[in-house]
Amino acid sequence: MSEISNHLSDLKGSLPETCTLVAVSKTKPASDVMEAYATGHRDFGENKVQELAGKAEELPKDIRWHMIGHLQRNKVKYIASFVHLIHGVDSLKLLKEIDKQGQKVDRVIDCLLQIHIAEEDTKFGLDKEELWDILNGEELRAMKNIRIIGLMGMATNTENEEQVRKEFRSLKALFDEIKNSDHTNVQMNTLSMGMSGDYRIAIEEGSNMVRIGSAIFGIRS
Repeated sequence: MSEISNHLSDLKGSLPETCTLVAVSKTKPASDVMEAYATGHRDFGENKVQELAGKAEELPKDIRWHMIGHLQRNKVKYIASFVHLIHGVDSLKLLKEIDKQGQKVDRVIDCLLQIHIAEEDTKFGLDKEELWDILNGEELRAMKNIRIIGLMGMATNTENEEQVRKEFRSLKALFDEIKNSDHTNVQMNTLSMGMSGDYRIAIEEGSNMVRIGSAIFGIRS
């Protein structure tokens, strides 16, 4: 077994069965993706549209590609025909563009709304007011080619585990609140939180999807 398949196997063995592992292959060559693919893994994440589209073209068609990075509206058209899940929807304008491009390729595109939970200015995401405005707005009801299936968030990059835990907990509470309310085009079943450095805390706080790169593929150059 290769180092990548060993890491993947160890990781999967440590995750609950209910948790989806997105192997973040950004900046890594297609050959690394294929090593992971050979183990039976199918969920891969990229944070740049160009790299995502290139790998999707080159690699097996049964891979479920996750767009995990910040997505610009003018780039949606390059991934609309195949992307499995868009994690970082952080504005109504972006949601409308995804709906428009989904219509063009006759697909309903699954999306996660990205919520700003970190105490850092560098992270993208909606605040609670923006989130409820989208969920309660007329425009969401009119969209036929998107489906919001959950939330995504990134905790502060800090050694302070209590802070990270508090941020993840707040996102889980928000997820549950939305899940218990009724909105058109919304099915709260996916909570994407946790990366290589903090996924264990995220899972303890209720995450059912983690985005892990360096713990599988090694440190990026």
